[in-house]
Amino acid sequence: MSTNLAAHRESPSEQQRIADLFALLPVSGREALDIGARDGYLAKRLAERFDRVTALDLERPRIDHDKIEPVKGDVTRLDFADNRFDAVLCAEVLEHIPPALLPQACREIARVARDKVVIGVPYRQELRNGRTTCAACGRPNPPWGHVNQFDEARLRALFSTLKWEKASFVGTINDATNPLAVALLDYAGNPFGTWQQDETCVHCGAPIGGPRPRSLGQRLATRAAYLLNRAQVQFTAPHGNWIHVLFSKPSSSAV
Repeated sequence: MSTNLAAHRESPSEQQRIADLFALLPVSGREALDIGARDGYLAKRLAERFDRVTALDLERPRIDHDKIEPVKGDVTRLDFADNRFDAVLCAEVLEHIPPALLPQACREIARVARDKVVIGVPYRQELRNGRTTCAACGRPNPPWGHVNQFDEARLRALFSTLKWEKASFVGTINDATNPLAVALLDYAGNPFGTWQQDETCVHCGAPIGGPRPRSLGQRLATRAAYLLNRAQVQFTAPHGNWIHVLFSKPSSSAV
């Protein structure tokens, strides 16, 4: 995600996404947990509905609000009691979790929720589009550091102990590519990648850096890949950009 987070929050697409998330959340409650709190924007919105809000991120968020407790933590090892929170919000997080740890993260979310869980993730994202090539290790990276892809079936499986209440979709997208276009762009250094992202390389942990100058051959490869992808998009049906899912915890599991 771009470092200009304040401007991003005010964009129409982001406001639409946030409004959709909050349409799924309870209108009131005692305690809520915001996982991946970052700038505290969503936690402050939650504080308008809940008596107390815990705002969790890998580094302790800088939030000064009398109803919000900022904490440092890891979604794969939540330091909270079972059934602690009336509602858990986890948006723009699960796509970044290392695949081997993703099931554990989802189990932890379900464990600490007492009633409602709202999940927001990219929907059927084409992870080969928008790749970057790390300046440090030279390996291709998925866009925005997203390492997981989601659809309804996968979300149901990951949260199998919860009840699927409803889902909604925000935005539309029809990204498409193919192995030849991917190979051509890798050869060209992936000049169309998400170079403005804050996320580091998923392989070596170094900053992604910036696109490098291209040779004539790389420029021709870039053009060929662009034309291939443009042609394929014509035959690709658009779908939601984000999926937001409301789960609830069966009463036998809640206190």
